[in-house]
Amino acid sequence: MSQNPPNLRPDLAPHPRFDEPRREGQPTIGMVSLGCPKALVDSERILTRLRAEGYAISPDYTGADAVIVNTCGFLDTAKAESLEAIGEALTENGKVIVTGCLGAEPEFITGVHPKVLAVTGPQQYEQVLDAVHGAVPPAPDPFIDLLPSTGVKLTPRHYSYLKISEGCNHACKFCIIPDMRGKLVSRPAHAVLREAEKLLEAGVRELLVISQDTSAYGLDRKHDLSPWKGAEVRAHITDLAREMGRMAREAEAWVRLHYVYPYPHVRDLIPIMAETGAGGGVLPYLDIPFQHAHPDVLKRMARPAASAKTLDEIAAWRAACPGIVLRSTFIVGYPGETEAEFQYLLDWMDEAQLDRVGCFQYENVKGARSNALPDHVPEEVKQDRWERFMEKAQAISTAKLEAKIGSLQQVIVDEVDAEGATCRTRADAPEIDGNLFIDEDFEGLQPGDMLTVEVEDASEYDLWGRRI
Repeated sequence: MSQNPPNLRPDLAPHPRFDEPRREGQPTIGMVSLGCPKALVDSERILTRLRAEGYAISPDYTGADAVIVNTCGFLDTAKAESLEAIGEALTENGKVIVTGCLGAEPEFITGVHPKVLAVTGPQQYEQVLDAVHGAVPPAPDPFIDLLPSTGVKLTPRHYSYLKISEGCNHACKFCIIPDMRGKLVSRPAHAVLREAEKLLEAGVRELLVISQDTSAYGLDRKHDLSPWKGAEVRAHITDLAREMGRMAREAEAWVRLHYVYPYPHVRDLIPIMAETGAGGGVLPYLDIPFQHAHPDVLKRMARPAASAKTLDEIAAWRAACPGIVLRSTFIVGYPGETEAEFQYLLDWMDEAQLDRVGCFQYENVKGARSNALPDHVPEEVKQDRWERFMEKAQAISTAKLEAKIGSLQQVIVDEVDAEGATCRTRADAPEIDGNLFIDEDFEGLQPGDMLTVEVEDASEYDLWGRRI
Protein backbone atom coordinates (compact mmCIF):
# COMPACT_ATOMS: atom_id res chain seq x y z
CA MET A 1 0.00 0.00 0.00
CA SER A 2 1.18 3.51 -0.71
CA GLN A 3 -0.15 6.79 0.58
CA ASN A 4 -1.68 9.04 -2.03
CA PRO A 5 -1.58 12.72 -1.05
CA PRO A 6 -3.34 15.00 -3.52
CA ASN A 7 -1.25 15.62 -6.59
CA LEU A 8 -0.54 19.30 -6.90
CA ARG A 9 -0.81 19.19 -10.69
CA PRO A 10 -4.41 19.34 -11.93
CA ASP A 11 -3.46 18.12 -15.40
CA LEU A 12 -2.71 14.50 -14.54
CA ALA A 13 -4.85 11.41 -14.97
CA PRO A 14 -4.48 7.89 -13.54
CA HIS A 15 -1.92 5.66 -15.17
CA PRO A 16 -3.52 3.61 -17.98
CA ARG A 17 -4.16 -0.08 -17.30
CA PHE A 18 -3.68 -2.68 -20.06
CA ASP A 19 -4.72 -6.27 -19.44
CA GLU A 20 -5.90 -7.95 -22.62
CA PRO A 21 -4.06 -10.84 -24.36
CA ARG A 22 -2.75 -10.73 -27.94
CA ARG A 23 -3.47 -13.36 -30.57
CA GLU A 24 -0.66 -14.69 -32.75
CA GLY A 25 0.20 -12.41 -35.66
CA GLN A 26 -2.06 -9.61 -34.45
CA PRO A 27 -0.80 -6.06 -35.23
CA THR A 28 -0.13 -4.28 -31.97
CA ILE A 29 -0.19 -0.61 -30.97
CA GLY A 30 1.29 0.89 -27.81
CA MET A 31 -0.24 3.91 -26.13
CA VAL A 32 1.34 6.50 -23.86
CA SER A 33 -1.49 8.62 -22.44
CA LEU A 34 -0.40 11.84 -20.77
CA GLY A 35 -2.44 14.71 -19.38
CA CYS A 36 -5.82 14.99 -17.75
CA PRO A 37 -8.73 12.52 -17.51
CA LYS A 38 -10.30 14.16 -20.57
CA ALA A 39 -7.23 13.15 -22.58
CA LEU A 40 -7.47 9.66 -21.10
CA VAL A 41 -11.00 9.39 -22.52
CA ASP A 42 -9.63 10.44 -25.92
CA SER A 43 -7.05 7.63 -25.64
CA GLU A 44 -9.84 5.18 -24.84
CA ARG A 45 -11.77 6.27 -27.92
CA ILE A 46 -8.74 5.88 -30.18
CA LEU A 47 -7.92 2.43 -28.78
CA THR A 48 -11.55 1.34 -29.02
CA ARG A 49 -11.55 2.18 -32.73
CA LEU A 50 -8.22 0.40 -33.23
CA ARG A 51 -9.35 -2.62 -31.23
CA ALA A 52 -12.48 -2.86 -33.39
CA GLU A 53 -10.20 -2.95 -36.44
CA GLY A 54 -8.27 -5.90 -35.08
CA TYR A 55 -5.31 -4.25 -33.34
CA ALA A 56 -4.02 -5.46 -29.99
CA ILE A 57 -2.93 -3.01 -27.30
CA SER A 58 0.59 -3.31 -25.89
CA PRO A 59 1.51 -2.17 -22.37
CA ASP A 60 5.14 -1.52 -23.39
CA TYR A 61 7.23 -0.24 -26.27
CA THR A 62 8.97 -3.46 -27.22
CA GLY A 63 5.76 -5.41 -27.80
CA ALA A 64 4.27 -2.78 -30.13
CA ASP A 65 4.54 -2.33 -33.90
CA ALA A 66 4.04 1.42 -33.38
CA VAL A 67 3.34 3.75 -30.45
CA ILE A 68 0.80 6.57 -30.07
CA VAL A 69 1.77 9.33 -27.63
CA ASN A 70 -1.26 11.34 -26.46
CA THR A 71 0.33 14.59 -25.28
CA CYS A 72 -0.50 17.36 -22.82
CA GLY A 73 -0.02 21.08 -23.46
CA PHE A 74 -1.49 22.49 -20.25
CA LEU A 75 1.75 23.93 -18.83
CA ASP A 76 5.29 24.31 -20.09
CA THR A 77 6.34 21.57 -17.65
CA ALA A 78 3.67 19.31 -19.17
CA LYS A 79 4.93 20.13 -22.67
CA ALA A 80 8.45 19.16 -21.58
CA GLU A 81 7.14 15.85 -20.23
CA SER A 82 5.35 15.21 -23.52
CA LEU A 83 8.51 15.87 -25.53
CA GLU A 84 10.43 13.56 -23.22
CA ALA A 85 7.84 10.81 -23.66
CA ILE A 86 7.97 11.19 -27.46
CA GLY A 87 11.77 10.92 -27.37
CA GLU A 88 11.64 7.86 -25.17
CA ALA A 89 9.11 6.19 -27.50
CA LEU A 90 11.31 6.97 -30.51
CA THR A 91 14.33 5.49 -28.78
CA GLU A 92 12.55 2.36 -27.55
CA ASN A 93 10.31 1.70 -30.55
CA GLY A 94 11.08 4.01 -33.48
CA LYS A 95 7.57 4.31 -34.95
CA VAL A 96 5.75 7.10 -33.12
CA ILE A 97 2.48 8.91 -33.85
CA VAL A 98 1.76 12.02 -31.79
CA THR A 99 -1.70 13.31 -30.90
CA GLY A 100 -3.37 15.36 -28.17
CA CYS A 101 -3.20 18.96 -27.03
CA LEU A 102 0.46 19.49 -27.86
CA GLY A 103 -0.35 18.23 -31.35
CA ALA A 104 -1.95 21.61 -31.96
CA GLU A 105 1.65 22.85 -32.33
CA PRO A 106 3.07 20.36 -34.88
CA GLU A 107 6.14 22.46 -35.73
CA PHE A 108 7.06 22.61 -32.05
CA ILE A 109 7.07 18.80 -31.92
CA THR A 110 8.78 18.11 -35.25
CA GLY A 111 11.38 20.75 -34.49
CA VAL A 112 12.52 18.61 -31.56
CA HIS A 113 11.61 15.17 -32.93
CA PRO A 114 11.62 15.27 -36.76
CA LYS A 115 11.36 11.47 -37.03
CA VAL A 116 7.79 11.16 -35.71
CA LEU A 117 5.49 9.57 -38.29
CA ALA A 118 2.60 11.99 -37.83
CA VAL A 119 1.32 14.77 -35.57
CA THR A 120 -2.41 15.32 -34.99
CA GLY A 121 -4.28 17.63 -32.63
CA PRO A 122 -6.79 16.81 -29.89
CA GLN A 123 -9.93 14.88 -30.87
CA GLN A 124 -8.61 14.22 -34.40
CA TYR A 125 -9.44 10.55 -34.20
CA GLU A 126 -9.68 9.90 -37.94
CA GLN A 127 -6.23 11.38 -38.59
CA VAL A 128 -4.74 9.20 -35.84
CA LEU A 129 -6.32 6.11 -37.38
CA ASP A 130 -5.04 7.05 -40.84
CA ALA A 131 -1.52 7.43 -39.44
CA VAL A 132 -1.74 4.04 -37.71
CA HIS A 133 -3.02 2.39 -40.89
CA GLY A 134 -0.05 3.81 -42.80
CA ALA A 135 2.48 2.60 -40.24
CA VAL A 136 0.89 -0.74 -39.33
CA PRO A 137 -1.85 -2.05 -41.66
CA PRO A 138 -4.79 -3.69 -39.86
CA ALA A 139 -5.30 -7.45 -39.98
CA PRO A 140 -8.65 -8.12 -38.32
CA ASP A 141 -10.02 -11.55 -37.54
CA PRO A 142 -13.81 -11.14 -37.07
CA PHE A 143 -14.09 -14.57 -35.46
CA ILE A 144 -11.61 -13.71 -32.70
CA ASP A 145 -11.38 -9.95 -32.29
CA LEU A 146 -14.40 -9.26 -30.10
CA LEU A 147 -14.84 -5.79 -28.60
CA PRO A 148 -16.60 -5.33 -25.25
CA SER A 149 -19.72 -3.14 -25.34
CA THR A 150 -17.98 -0.55 -23.18
CA GLY A 151 -15.03 -0.27 -25.56
CA VAL A 152 -11.41 -0.21 -24.40
CA LYS A 153 -10.97 1.25 -20.91
CA LEU A 154 -7.63 2.43 -19.51
CA THR A 155 -8.85 2.66 -15.91
CA PRO A 156 -9.58 -0.19 -13.48
CA ARG A 157 -12.80 -2.04 -14.27
CA HIS A 158 -14.73 -0.64 -11.32
CA TYR A 159 -14.59 3.04 -12.26
CA SER A 160 -14.75 4.96 -15.52
CA TYR A 161 -14.53 8.53 -16.76
CA LEU A 162 -17.59 9.78 -18.64
CA LYS A 163 -16.95 12.84 -20.81
CA ILE A 164 -20.09 14.88 -21.43
CA SER A 165 -18.66 17.70 -23.57
CA GLU A 166 -15.59 19.05 -25.31
CA GLY A 167 -14.11 22.53 -25.31
CA CYS A 168 -14.82 25.61 -23.23
CA ASN A 169 -16.41 29.05 -23.76
CA HIS A 170 -14.31 30.82 -21.13
CA ALA A 171 -11.36 33.05 -21.95
CA CYS A 172 -9.25 32.71 -18.80
CA LYS A 173 -6.01 34.55 -19.50
CA PHE A 174 -3.72 31.81 -18.17
CA CYS A 175 -5.31 28.99 -20.17
CA ILE A 176 -4.93 27.94 -23.81
CA ILE A 177 -7.22 24.90 -23.64
CA PRO A 178 -10.03 26.64 -25.61
CA ASP A 179 -7.49 27.45 -28.33
CA MET A 180 -6.50 23.78 -28.54
CA ARG A 181 -9.87 22.11 -27.94
CA GLY A 182 -12.25 24.77 -29.22
CA LYS A 183 -15.54 26.13 -27.93
CA LEU A 184 -18.03 24.14 -25.89
CA VAL A 185 -19.55 21.19 -27.77
CA SER A 186 -21.93 19.13 -25.62
CA ARG A 187 -22.94 15.57 -26.37
CA PRO A 188 -26.68 14.87 -26.71
CA ALA A 189 -28.22 13.95 -23.37
CA HIS A 190 -29.42 10.56 -24.56
CA ALA A 191 -25.91 9.66 -25.79
CA VAL A 192 -24.39 10.47 -22.40
CA LEU A 193 -27.08 8.54 -20.52
CA ARG A 194 -26.80 5.54 -22.83
CA GLU A 195 -23.04 5.38 -22.24
CA ALA A 196 -23.61 5.67 -18.48
CA GLU A 197 -26.15 2.86 -18.66
CA LYS A 198 -23.79 0.58 -20.61
CA LEU A 199 -20.96 1.21 -18.16
CA LEU A 200 -23.16 0.43 -15.16
CA GLU A 201 -24.48 -2.71 -16.86
CA ALA A 202 -20.84 -3.79 -17.39
CA GLY A 203 -20.18 -3.59 -13.65
CA VAL A 204 -18.67 -0.11 -13.27
CA ARG A 205 -19.26 1.03 -9.68
CA GLU A 206 -18.26 4.68 -10.05
CA LEU A 207 -18.84 7.12 -12.92
CA LEU A 208 -16.56 10.16 -12.93
CA VAL A 209 -18.28 12.89 -14.97
CA ILE A 210 -15.76 15.17 -16.70
CA SER A 211 -15.56 18.02 -19.21
CA GLN A 212 -13.80 21.38 -19.40
CA ASP A 213 -16.83 23.05 -17.80
CA THR A 214 -19.40 20.60 -16.46
CA SER A 215 -21.76 23.34 -15.27
CA ALA A 216 -22.09 24.69 -18.81
CA TYR A 217 -23.18 21.34 -20.26
CA GLY A 218 -25.87 21.80 -22.91
CA LEU A 219 -25.56 25.58 -23.18
CA ASP A 220 -24.38 25.29 -26.79
CA ARG A 221 -27.36 23.05 -27.57
CA LYS A 222 -29.77 25.54 -25.97
CA HIS A 223 -30.54 22.74 -23.50
CA ASP A 224 -32.44 20.78 -26.15
CA LEU A 225 -34.54 17.70 -25.38
CA SER A 226 -33.65 14.09 -26.17
CA PRO A 227 -35.95 11.07 -26.08
CA TRP A 228 -35.07 8.80 -23.15
CA LYS A 229 -36.91 5.83 -21.64
CA GLY A 230 -40.30 6.83 -23.01
CA ALA A 231 -39.94 10.45 -21.96
CA GLU A 232 -37.64 13.38 -22.70
CA VAL A 233 -34.52 14.61 -20.93
CA ARG A 234 -33.00 18.08 -21.23
CA ALA A 235 -29.32 18.65 -22.10
CA HIS A 236 -28.67 20.34 -18.76
CA ILE A 237 -26.35 19.26 -15.97
CA THR A 238 -29.18 19.22 -13.44
CA ASP A 239 -31.33 16.89 -15.56
CA LEU A 240 -28.31 14.77 -16.45
CA ALA A 241 -27.31 14.41 -12.80
CA ARG A 242 -30.85 13.55 -11.74
CA GLU A 243 -31.15 10.80 -14.36
CA MET A 244 -27.66 9.38 -13.75
CA GLY A 245 -28.35 9.43 -10.02
CA ARG A 246 -31.46 7.33 -10.55
CA MET A 247 -29.54 4.79 -12.63
CA ALA A 248 -26.69 4.73 -10.11
CA ARG A 249 -29.05 4.08 -7.19
CA GLU A 250 -30.54 1.14 -9.05
CA ALA A 251 -27.03 -0.24 -9.70
CA GLU A 252 -25.77 0.68 -6.20
CA ALA A 253 -23.02 2.75 -7.82
CA TRP A 254 -21.59 6.24 -7.41
CA VAL A 255 -21.61 9.28 -9.71
CA ARG A 256 -18.95 11.94 -9.05
CA LEU A 257 -18.99 15.38 -10.70
CA HIS A 258 -15.73 17.08 -11.70
CA TYR A 259 -14.85 20.55 -13.07
CA VAL A 260 -18.04 22.27 -11.90
CA TYR A 261 -17.94 26.07 -12.17
CA PRO A 262 -19.88 27.75 -9.33
CA TYR A 263 -22.72 29.18 -11.41
CA PRO A 264 -25.99 29.91 -9.58
CA HIS A 265 -27.72 26.86 -11.03
CA VAL A 266 -25.20 24.59 -9.29
CA ARG A 267 -27.37 25.00 -6.19
CA ASP A 268 -29.98 22.88 -8.00
CA LEU A 269 -27.54 19.96 -7.93
CA ILE A 270 -27.28 19.98 -4.14
CA PRO A 271 -30.74 18.45 -3.41
CA ILE A 272 -29.92 15.66 -5.86
CA MET A 273 -26.73 14.97 -3.90
CA ALA A 274 -28.52 15.24 -0.56
CA GLU A 275 -30.87 12.40 -1.47
CA THR A 276 -27.99 10.00 -2.21
CA GLY A 277 -28.07 7.22 0.35
CA ALA A 278 -25.76 4.34 1.20
CA GLY A 279 -26.94 2.47 -1.91
CA GLY A 280 -25.51 4.98 -4.36
CA GLY A 281 -26.35 7.98 -6.49
CA VAL A 282 -24.76 11.36 -7.19
CA LEU A 283 -22.18 11.80 -4.46
CA PRO A 284 -22.21 14.96 -2.33
CA TYR A 285 -18.88 15.98 -3.86
CA LEU A 286 -18.08 19.01 -5.98
CA ASP A 287 -14.78 19.56 -7.77
CA ILE A 288 -14.73 23.30 -8.47
CA PRO A 289 -11.68 25.08 -10.00
CA PHE A 290 -11.75 28.31 -7.95
CA GLN A 291 -8.12 29.16 -8.91
CA HIS A 292 -7.97 32.13 -6.51
CA ALA A 293 -10.10 34.15 -4.09
CA HIS A 294 -9.07 37.79 -4.35
CA PRO A 295 -11.47 39.67 -6.68
CA ASP A 296 -8.68 41.66 -8.35
CA VAL A 297 -6.68 38.49 -9.14
CA LEU A 298 -9.81 36.80 -10.46
CA LYS A 299 -10.44 39.85 -12.65
CA ARG A 300 -6.87 39.71 -14.02
CA MET A 301 -7.42 36.00 -14.67
CA ALA A 302 -10.74 36.79 -16.42
CA ARG A 303 -12.39 34.17 -14.23
CA PRO A 304 -16.20 33.88 -14.17
CA ALA A 305 -16.53 34.04 -10.38
CA ALA A 306 -16.40 36.37 -7.38
CA SER A 307 -15.00 35.23 -4.05
CA ALA A 308 -17.56 36.89 -1.77
CA LYS A 309 -20.46 35.33 -3.63
CA THR A 310 -18.59 32.03 -3.67
CA LEU A 311 -18.41 31.95 0.13
CA ASP A 312 -22.16 32.60 0.24
CA GLU A 313 -22.72 29.77 -2.21
CA ILE A 314 -20.53 27.40 -0.20
CA ALA A 315 -22.52 28.23 2.94
CA ALA A 316 -25.79 27.58 1.08
CA TRP A 317 -24.52 24.26 -0.29
CA ARG A 318 -23.48 23.10 3.17
CA ALA A 319 -26.80 24.19 4.68
CA ALA A 320 -28.70 22.15 2.08
CA CYS A 321 -26.30 19.15 2.24
CA PRO A 322 -24.21 19.17 5.44
CA GLY A 323 -21.99 16.30 4.32
CA ILE A 324 -20.95 17.81 1.00
CA VAL A 325 -17.24 17.55 0.14
CA LEU A 326 -15.58 20.39 -1.78
CA ARG A 327 -12.39 20.02 -3.79
CA SER A 328 -10.57 22.73 -5.72
CA THR A 329 -7.29 23.81 -7.29
CA PHE A 330 -5.55 27.16 -6.99
CA ILE A 331 -2.81 29.15 -8.71
CA VAL A 332 -0.29 31.09 -6.63
CA GLY A 333 2.15 33.63 -8.03
CA TYR A 334 -0.16 34.84 -10.79
CA PRO A 335 1.20 38.01 -12.49
CA GLY A 336 0.59 41.03 -10.31
CA GLU A 337 -0.34 38.98 -7.21
CA THR A 338 0.65 41.08 -4.20
CA GLU A 339 1.41 39.82 -0.71
CA ALA A 340 -1.89 41.33 0.44
CA GLU A 341 -3.81 39.48 -2.29
CA PHE A 342 -2.10 36.23 -1.37
CA GLN A 343 -2.89 36.76 2.32
CA TYR A 344 -6.52 37.36 1.28
CA LEU A 345 -6.47 33.91 -0.33
CA LEU A 346 -5.13 32.33 2.88
CA ASP A 347 -7.84 34.07 4.94
CA TRP A 348 -10.46 32.93 2.43
CA MET A 349 -9.22 29.37 2.87
CA ASP A 350 -9.78 29.70 6.62
CA GLU A 351 -13.38 30.68 5.92
CA ALA A 352 -14.09 28.26 3.10
CA GLN A 353 -12.59 25.20 4.86
CA LEU A 354 -12.37 23.19 1.63
CA ASP A 355 -11.93 19.45 2.08
CA ARG A 356 -9.53 18.68 -0.76
CA VAL A 357 -7.12 21.21 -2.24
CA GLY A 358 -4.44 21.16 -4.92
CA CYS A 359 -2.20 24.06 -5.90
CA PHE A 360 0.36 24.87 -8.55
CA GLN A 361 2.66 27.78 -9.21
CA TYR A 362 1.85 30.01 -12.15
CA GLU A 363 3.80 29.32 -15.34
CA ASN A 364 3.86 31.21 -18.62
CA VAL A 365 2.42 29.09 -21.42
CA LYS A 366 3.00 29.92 -25.07
CA GLY A 367 -0.09 31.65 -26.43
CA ALA A 368 -1.61 32.56 -23.05
CA ARG A 369 -2.69 36.19 -22.65
CA SER A 370 -1.41 36.25 -19.07
CA ASN A 371 2.16 36.20 -20.40
CA ALA A 372 1.80 39.87 -21.34
CA LEU A 373 0.54 40.99 -17.92
CA PRO A 374 2.86 43.26 -15.92
CA ASP A 375 4.52 42.52 -12.57
CA HIS A 376 5.37 38.84 -12.89
CA VAL A 377 6.14 37.27 -9.52
CA PRO A 378 9.73 36.10 -8.89
CA GLU A 379 10.23 32.32 -8.74
CA GLU A 380 11.41 32.36 -5.12
CA VAL A 381 8.27 34.26 -4.08
CA LYS A 382 6.06 31.76 -5.95
CA GLN A 383 7.77 28.89 -4.12
CA ASP A 384 7.36 30.60 -0.74
CA ARG A 385 3.66 31.25 -1.36
CA TRP A 386 3.10 27.71 -2.59
CA GLU A 387 4.66 26.32 0.58
CA ARG A 388 2.58 28.61 2.79
CA PHE A 389 -0.59 27.79 0.90
CA MET A 390 -0.01 24.04 1.16
CA GLU A 391 0.78 24.37 4.87
CA LYS A 392 -2.62 26.02 5.34
CA ALA A 393 -4.40 23.45 3.18
CA GLN A 394 -2.69 20.58 4.97
CA ALA A 395 -3.70 21.91 8.39
CA ILE A 396 -7.34 22.13 7.27
CA SER A 397 -7.20 18.62 5.79
CA THR A 398 -5.61 17.19 8.95
CA ALA A 399 -8.31 18.65 11.20
CA LYS A 400 -11.13 17.45 8.94
CA LEU A 401 -9.77 13.90 8.72
CA GLU A 402 -9.06 13.66 12.46
CA ALA A 403 -12.69 14.60 13.05
CA LYS A 404 -13.69 11.45 11.13
CA ILE A 405 -12.01 9.11 13.63
CA GLY A 406 -14.71 6.89 15.11
CA SER A 407 -17.15 7.53 12.25
CA LEU A 408 -18.54 4.93 9.85
CA GLN A 409 -17.63 5.44 6.20
CA GLN A 410 -18.76 3.70 3.04
CA VAL A 411 -15.70 2.89 0.91
CA ILE A 412 -14.89 1.38 -2.47
CA VAL A 413 -11.89 -0.93 -2.82
CA ASP A 414 -9.34 0.14 -5.45
CA GLU A 415 -6.50 -2.31 -4.88
CA VAL A 416 -5.60 -5.28 -2.70
CA ASP A 417 -2.07 -6.56 -2.07
CA ALA A 418 -0.23 -8.52 0.61
CA GLU A 419 -0.20 -5.54 2.99
CA GLY A 420 -3.87 -4.66 2.86
CA ALA A 421 -6.65 -3.01 0.88
CA THR A 422 -6.41 0.50 -0.54
CA CYS A 423 -9.87 2.07 -0.58
CA ARG A 424 -11.56 5.41 -1.06
CA THR A 425 -14.42 7.02 0.82
CA ARG A 426 -17.21 8.89 -0.93
CA ALA A 427 -15.12 12.02 -0.29
CA ASP A 428 -12.18 10.80 -2.41
CA ALA A 429 -11.77 10.78 -6.18
CA PRO A 430 -9.25 8.27 -7.59
CA GLU A 431 -5.61 9.35 -7.81
CA ILE A 432 -6.12 13.00 -6.83
CA ASP A 433 -7.57 12.66 -3.31
CA GLY A 434 -6.67 10.55 -0.30
CA ASN A 435 -7.14 6.88 0.53
CA LEU A 436 -8.54 4.78 3.34
CA PHE A 437 -6.39 1.77 4.20
CA ILE A 438 -7.54 -1.51 5.70
CA ASP A 439 -4.54 -3.48 6.97
CA GLU A 440 -6.38 -6.21 8.92
CA ASP A 441 -9.19 -8.58 7.92
CA PHE A 442 -8.89 -7.62 4.25
CA GLU A 443 -8.69 -11.16 2.88
CA GLY A 444 -11.24 -11.81 0.17
CA LEU A 445 -11.75 -8.18 -0.78
CA GLN A 446 -11.66 -7.36 -4.49
CA PRO A 447 -11.36 -4.09 -6.44
CA GLY A 448 -14.84 -2.63 -6.83
CA ASP A 449 -16.18 -4.04 -3.56
CA MET A 450 -18.12 -1.57 -1.44
CA LEU A 451 -18.22 -1.93 2.33
CA THR A 452 -18.59 0.01 5.56
CA VAL A 453 -15.59 0.69 7.78
CA GLU A 454 -14.99 2.39 11.10
CA VAL A 455 -12.25 5.02 10.92
CA GLU A 456 -9.51 4.35 13.47
CA ASP A 457 -6.68 6.71 12.50
CA ALA A 458 -5.92 9.66 10.23
CA SER A 459 -2.98 11.53 8.71
CA GLU A 460 -2.82 14.73 6.68
CA TYR A 461 -4.50 13.16 3.67
CA ASP A 462 -5.37 9.52 4.40
CA LEU A 463 -7.47 7.41 6.76
CA TRP A 464 -7.13 3.94 8.29
CA GLY A 465 -10.08 1.82 9.26
CA ARG A 466 -11.46 -1.61 10.12
CA ARG A 467 -14.27 -3.57 8.51
CA ILE A 468 -17.61 -3.55 10.27
